Amino acid sequence: MAKIIIDPKIMLGKPVVAGTRITVEQILRLLAQKLTIKDILEDFPQLKETDIKAAVEYAAKKVAKLEPQAVRYLHEIHHR
Repeated sequence: MAKIIIDPKIMLGKPVVAGTRITVEQILRLLAQKLTIKDILEDFPQLKETDIKAAVEYAAKKVAKLEPQAVRYLHEIHHR
C-alpha cells in the first residue's frame, strides 16, 4: 500500500503521496469531479492505483476521528 506522508517541507505540510507532491486533497477533488481512477492515472503517471486508494483511506480515517467530536459539539449546541 502506498504511503501518505506529512512533511512541512513538501506542499506546506499537507498530506501527500510519498515520493510525489500530489496531495490527498488534490486526489479527493479529482474524484469528486467524477474523474475515474484510470483518468487520474493518465493525468498523473507517477501515481499508482494503490496511491489513490491510500489517499481515500487516509481521508476516511481522518473523518472517522472527527465524527465523535462533531456529534458532541452539535449535542452541546442543541442543549444550550
